[in-house]
This record gives sequence, C-alpha cells and structure tokens, in this order.
Amino acid sequence: MTISEEDRRRLGAWAADCAERALPLFEAKAPSDTRPREAVEGIRSYAREEMRKGPLRSLALAALAAAREVGDPAATAAARAAGYSAAAPYIHPLATPHQAKHALGPAMYAARAGELAAGDDAGVGDEEIRWAIEHAPEAVRAIMRQMPPHSPGRTRFDVLRHQLDSALRR
Repeated sequence: MTISEEDRRRLGAWAADCAERALPLFEAKAPSDTRPREAVEGIRSYAREEMRKGPLRSLALAALAAAREVGDPAATAAARAAGYSAAAPYIHPLATPHQAKHALGPAMYAARAGELAAGDDAGVGDEEIRWAIEHAPEAVRAIMRQMPPHSPGRTRFDVLRHQLDSALRR
C-alpha cells in the first residue's frame, strides 16, 4: 500500500472535519477538558503542514484517555472520534482492517456519538455517515481502495463502518 505524506495530510483534514462535528457532545459533558479539542486542532495543524506527525501520537492518546474518563456514552464516542482523527496519519503500508479503522474511526465514532446523543437514533448516524462520504476527498477514497473491505458485522458500529467503507470505495 502506498500513502504519500500529502495524502496523509488530506486524510487528517477530513478526519478533523468529521471529529469536530461531534466535539460539542463531549464539551457539553466535560467543558473544562480540552484534550479532544487539542487533538482536532493538532491534526488540523499537521494537515496545514504547521506540525510534524510526531506530536499527534500524544494528542491522540490524551483524547482517548478523555474518552475513558468522561462517563457519558455520546461524549465518549465524540472524544474517540477526536483521538482517532489525530491518529489518522499513522496508517502504515500494511493494508489491514486495523489500519482502515485509523482512517474511518473519526467518522464512525462521530456518527455513533450523534446516535447516542439522540437516544440511539440510527437515522442520525446514517446522516453523519452520508456527510462524511460526501466530504471525503479522493485521497481518502484512494487509501480505502487499497485496504481490505470490511464486512457488515453484527453491531451498529460495524454497520456504520461497512456503510462508510463500501461507499468510499466507489
């Protein structure tokens, strides 16, 4: 699998766009915890070539720690979207389902956060996935075409991932 630094930056910008849509759900529950917002801001800086990739790992891990600590399912999913957005450029050349999760995680967790905040309304998540698909740059689609496809699975999260994965391959 081949991924240029420019494609990693494009993936990062899209991941930040997806994650940022869910951030208010986290910030409503933990207004003084800035770690998810810092992760999104960090990936945006990387996408604009203002930051190297190295610091993103710490930002991603901090946002994921915030997800574990917040105690609200929607806020947890929103913080995970932010953490995965900062981790998006860490995709490596070995095409595996785990690597696909790095790329798709921000959109999947943002969609699930919206669903959970709306009383587990699947329509909210489906709409968020549509938004992510419509706003995905060709670089993201090209990365996904190089990875193994994801099967539908049994959980709602698996369904969201499959919807996103299959649409981005077209």
